[in-house]
Amino acid sequence: MITFQEVDGLKIACWVNDDGFSEDRKSLLFVHGSGCDHTLWENQYQELGGDYNIAAVDLPGHGQSEGKGEQEVVLYVEWVKKIVEGLGLQRPVIIGHSLGAAISLTFAIKYGEVLSGIVPVGGGVKMPVNEMILDGIRNNTASTLSLVAKFSVNKENREKFLPSLIEGISKVSPDVIYGDFFSCDRLDIMDEISHIKVPTLLICGEDDKMTPPALSEFMRDHIAGAKLALIKDAGHFVMWENVEAFNRTLKDFIDSLA
Repeated sequence: MITFQEVDGLKIACWVNDDGFSEDRKSLLFVHGSGCDHTLWENQYQELGGDYNIAAVDLPGHGQSEGKGEQEVVLYVEWVKKIVEGLGLQRPVIIGHSLGAAISLTFAIKYGEVLSGIVPVGGGVKMPVNEMILDGIRNNTASTLSLVAKFSVNKENREKFLPSLIEGISKVSPDVIYGDFFSCDRLDIMDEISHIKVPTLLICGEDDKMTPPALSEFMRDHIAGAKLALIKDAGHFVMWENVEAFNRTLKDFIDSLA
């Protein structure tokens, strides 16, 4: 179900378990990527909701949340921290996609002591965005987002997923999407990545063109104990494109945590 909490004067929406949170279940917080909302994770929280405490957030300016978004990952991190505190989630695992991956990584660097782990999906220590995309979002929004969506999905999966992906990101204000991509473009945690001490599972689609597997491989090699799962038959939206493999990989990791 959708619940709202007030954070710094804004109503922030989250999908949470219908039966509430239980002390005997592990807690998961799902954070979407640029221009998306909590429904990005529908295939995850519908399947896993009976086993874990789950919250899937709409970041400010996205989905049903108020606000205008941000232009820095660290500012989104502060929102997520307040959301975790407001929900009363105890030592959650943050699962974040793309921009959400950047948020999960930066959160672990700043506030790792409150987490049980992180699962960055399609992320990197740097996530540069082509200047043509940034300019296109401002001046030719529809065609630019269509192009971004096309390269975000494995070629074989485009017919199935492209229409809904384009429809979803087209609902978000171009200014908010610009801020999301600009946040990614400004990200640079190269020097801090080795400071992450929480259990980490990196997930990436084998055919990810937006954040290629090499970015996740670098993080695996620089985060102590990190594991990497490359998912076949999937691009950047791996949690949609190969639901079964993604959910199995995620569940195995969560269940391995103390």
